[in-house]
Amino acid sequence: MNKLKAKKMIESFLTEDIGSGDLSAELVFGAQRLGTGVFLSKGDGIIAGTELISLTYEAYGADVSVRVFKNDGEFVKKGDFIAEVEGSVAALLSCERVILNLMQRMSGIASAVYNAKKLLNDDTIRICDTRKTLPGLRMFEKYAVTCGGGFNHRMGLYDGVMLKDNHIAFAGSVKNAVELVRSKIGHMVKIEIEAESAAQVREAVESGVDIIMLDNRTPDEIKELVKLIPKNIITEASGGISLENIADFKGCGVDYISLGSVTHSALPLDISFNSREGNKI
Repeated sequence: MNKLKAKKMIESFLTEDIGSGDLSAELVFGAQRLGTGVFLSKGDGIIAGTELISLTYEAYGADVSVRVFKNDGEFVKKGDFIAEVEGSVAALLSCERVILNLMQRMSGIASAVYNAKKLLNDDTIRICDTRKTLPGLRMFEKYAVTCGGGFNHRMGLYDGVMLKDNHIAFAGSVKNAVELVRSKIGHMVKIEIEAESAAQVREAVESGVDIIMLDNRTPDEIKELVKLIPKNIITEASGGISLENIADFKGCGVDYISLGSVTHSALPLDISFNSREGNKI
């Protein structure tokens, strides 16, 4: 995760939430009152986003001491302390919601990926994400995927060619689409084709693509289609795969399974922020 970019984005999140000032915290406590608070897990899962605690206080311009007990990627249980912070009470309270919003969502995504890997139970297949992320939060969400043990697909439309059904339909064929792309891109950019049939798979192989995605195919169909693909071409399965049925894809033979649900449907991990009083570590 790019910390410089993250900090700038967090500054905008704080501006959105605080505006011209936190009427509650600033009027009650001012800038001089010091205190200690703790971030506490209220559920079980994988933590992600602990680095954002310090970044948020820095973006706010507050001198806050941060002590992290659980690092990104670690499993937390209900009742575990994630971090302890000490500084201006007004700063701690003004930054609380932005930190929690990000860390809860990121930890929910990391937990979803962790659960997907556990359910699939196949070390030969990597779990990766998609572009189905919330606008403005992609960098945070894709980082969370890696905290859960997953891998990132494209970050955007700019860092890889992915020719889907509509690209192929408008181009006339897989071959036409690939040839048009090959004539204009450099050798560092990979080309992925979305295939739904044996004919499309054969045409993609003949066109020399780098990756073939088998879209909306059953595990048995995938097992047959991967037989048509040489080992030098990366294979991926996507479409219609969720935590409810991912176990059925164990041993299907692809290199990657991409899941949109780990970002667009992940439930946040419940995390709270409490004053240090009454919370012993």
